[in-house]
Amino acid sequence: MKENWERALAAVLHHEGGYVHHKDDPGGITNLGCTKSTWESWCGHPVTEKDMRELTSDDVAPLYKQKYWDKAKCDDLPAGVDYVVFDCAINSGPGRAAKFLQQVVGATQDGAIGPGTLKAVAATPAADIIERYTAVRLGFLQGLLTWETFGKGWGRRVEEVKHSALKMVRYG
Repeated sequence: MKENWERALAAVLHHEGGYVHHKDDPGGITNLGCTKSTWESWCGHPVTEKDMRELTSDDVAPLYKQKYWDKAKCDDLPAGVDYVVFDCAINSGPGRAAKFLQQVVGATQDGAIGPGTLKAVAATPAADIIERYTAVRLGFLQGLLTWETFGKGWGRRVEEVKHSALKMVRYG
């Protein structure tokens, strides 16, 4: 839902936190959920650790809008569903986020949200999509080799995202 963009971005940035360089994180240097390699690709040149430390939410917002929110067609998704898909897209990639949505609504799992997926979404209650989506996402995360290290935080995040998304369905 177009009106949820800023609210969803703020919630994602809250979960992503600030600068991190954890030895077991395959993403490496990360700030505001944006990896160094993603930021370099976005800005078109190599960046330093200092550059990464200095990223602001205003810096990453256009990247998140274009590469995750827009790519996952979040403007076209119901309130709450847009947020769970967007959060997953940032955390696990927009293709995987789309496939999870397609799985829970019974659409063809091609990793690109199009008219068929949107029709299936429209035919399914948003709260049901959110419940099923977060269960699928959590199951995926639990299967990752890094679950042992990051699982507690990931599990908490998925649960918090689910509760916030369900509130968006109920109260707008």
